[in-house]
Amino acid sequence: MKKALPLMIQGTHSDAGKSLLTTAFCRIFAEDGFKTAPFKSQNMALNSYITKDGKEIGRAQGIQAEAAGVEATTNMNPILIKPTREYEAQIVVHGVPLQNMYAYEYRKDFFKTGHRIITKAYEELASEYECVVIEGAGSPAEINLNDRELVNMRVADIAQSPVILVGDIDKGGVFASLVGTIQLLSKEHKSKLVGVVINKFRGDLSLLQPGLDWFEEYTGLPVLGVVPYLDDVEIDAEDSLALTTYPTLPNPAKELDVAVISYPRMSNFTDLDPIRFEDDCHVRLVTKPSQLGTPDLIVFPGSKNTLEDAKYLHETGLAEAVLAMKNKVNIAGICGGYQILGEVITDPNEVESTQKSIKGLGLLPIHTVMQTKKRTKRVSGHAILRNQLYQIEGYEIHMGETTSTEPISHFAELNGIKEGVTFTRIIGTYVHDIFHNDSFRRAYLNDIRRQKGLDPIKTTFNSRERKAESFQKLARHVRKAIDMEKIYKIMSEYKSNLR
Repeated sequence: MKKALPLMIQGTHSDAGKSLLTTAFCRIFAEDGFKTAPFKSQNMALNSYITKDGKEIGRAQGIQAEAAGVEATTNMNPILIKPTREYEAQIVVHGVPLQNMYAYEYRKDFFKTGHRIITKAYEELASEYECVVIEGAGSPAEINLNDRELVNMRVADIAQSPVILVGDIDKGGVFASLVGTIQLLSKEHKSKLVGVVINKFRGDLSLLQPGLDWFEEYTGLPVLGVVPYLDDVEIDAEDSLALTTYPTLPNPAKELDVAVISYPRMSNFTDLDPIRFEDDCHVRLVTKPSQLGTPDLIVFPGSKNTLEDAKYLHETGLAEAVLAMKNKVNIAGICGGYQILGEVITDPNEVESTQKSIKGLGLLPIHTVMQTKKRTKRVSGHAILRNQLYQIEGYEIHMGETTSTEPISHFAELNGIKEGVTFTRIIGTYVHDIFHNDSFRRAYLNDIRRQKGLDPIKTTFNSRERKAESFQKLARHVRKAIDMEKIYKIMSEYKSNLR
């Protein structure tokens, strides 16, 4: 029998702040002594998270589970959709790839199956936890999709959950977007709304108050809180819209310039977050040769479609621009980026692309062949840098199998198995979160400093402690803005009224 008190967070649009507010509520409920789990029925994202048992879920749900102090499971995100090419995506069910499907196929043929999967996952989760914080996706007012949607009000029906609607005031038009969304909902689904939260507010709250009063009178719904903009929260982003916050130009005030090659299907870009937080580093995204400049480090991040992204690099001239400076710069390739640095990538079974083979950049003596089975696993061991060993841990998530074409120096040893390549000033590895390992990250950056004639500096922060502090900071921030007593009362009353 279900025992969890549910609360669902929906938004007027993507990037309204649903994921962050869900993370905040997970932390708050956990701090208040409730065994809490996140839930997102269906997540479309290229940033993923590997569970303890080696399964793949959306990164936001993994981070939300960490915020709640519980181990992430696939019940928290039973369906993950990973776009591979135009109108097509890999469908991951309970952490394992099922098949690639076109959007129309998924909508037409997968609806009933998806509904069963989601219902079972939620029921199991609700029987194990005291609170479940549910995150929606996009907007519940997508009237062209609502007859077969699997992530907003239909999930509120499954969970019998009250719904808070979130609007982003920073983008402007927050009252229009809130009211418009509400008016487009059916009478049945309007009844599930218990209030709204206005997110990302900047300025004088007294100037907003007339609007809040009007909204409550016009809609009959309470404003449960106005959450001020929090611009320095350091919690992994999932939505690719977060990439718009990255600069593209160098910052001369920083000693190390780090250029991240941003291809269309870039994935797991949170690998770079710890470098962003280093005081001496400036991390920027590069999408065309004119932006490349003369960086100290070029990073090739993960990719959900390595062949297509390699093709993009050749077509845009970025490949040529990088090769022109290969002897003057440090280069790091992670997962798909590691594959792109090699000589050739082949996809004989068209797992990711209809283009069965493409040349890489030829910077590493490796070949990669795409497999039909994905490798998803947490790993630990040590990395080798300048003949020094550094303890590391992270995760692997890739379809490709990479082999060397000549004798190489390996980058790491993981669980007794040699992995990756070190070649002059270039490293390639399948280990995601490699830069989340503090001692390795700082040693690697100090090696680049040494090349520039700069003195080394000490590790400035602990990644794990910093993440925990960010969870606490986010929870305090949201507690100040939202009346939690009212939230608890709403959840309890809503549950009682359904019995």
